Amino acid sequence: MMVQHSVSSQRTNPWLVIPAPRPTARLRLICFHYAGGGAHAYRTWDKHLPPGIEVVAVQFPGRGVRLTEEPLTNIDALLPALMEGLTPALTKPYAFFGHSMGALIAFEVTRSLRRQKKSLPVHLFVSGRGGPRERDWDVKFSELPEAELVAELERYGGAPKEVLENTELIRLMLPTIRADFKLCETYSYVPEEPLDCPISACGGLEDFEVKQERLDTWRDETSAAFKLRMFPGGHFYLQKSEPSILQTILRDLQSFL
Repeated sequence: MMVQHSVSSQRTNPWLVIPAPRPTARLRLICFHYAGGGAHAYRTWDKHLPPGIEVVAVQFPGRGVRLTEEPLTNIDALLPALMEGLTPALTKPYAFFGHSMGALIAFEVTRSLRRQKKSLPVHLFVSGRGGPRERDWDVKFSELPEAELVAELERYGGAPKEVLENTELIRLMLPTIRADFKLCETYSYVPEEPLDCPISACGGLEDFEVKQERLDTWRDETSAAFKLRMFPGGHFYLQKSEPSILQTILRDLQSFL
């Protein structure tokens, strides 16, 4: 008889948000959000997935119920606390999905797990970001004046227009957004052996920044299977193609259900 393990609630573990708890699920899909985002980015994903998969969204400091916490600007400072916070979610087979900044963090968490000789995700899904050996942006978004940064956010389509036009709200959000960009800008790739878990890279066909050739560089990070898939939409293609990307994820995970 299989013993089912539960994940700590957000009251005791602020790192993990579970939109629809499924204690009997066979596999967890652990999702890492993009710069300036939060766990809410994955709040509807469970509606497109079968009962055998439980969606667990990671919530970083500085947003959601953690709004009063100081956001972290360096991935080396983030990882130790994040690894501890993730532990309750790793008690059954799991996969990682990360979009943009989240792809980078999911990758580095996987490498940290390997260094600690712990079980790795059965699959790593990376989205909206080129491979970790290349720089994410040439511009230092974290240092842009407010008006220029808001204009860039609008260009990428990462926030609704009504949010970007709400001066009070955007000024509340900007310190966390800048911190997230700083984390990406200060990241430095350290060479290691390729992972032995499969990697699927995903992106938007109209993403002017992360084109297919940049996504393809993720193949260098695995000695297992690699797949590259493109979907309609720009950098935040997930908003337009949510059912399609989730059906793709489901096909890749079917053998574990």
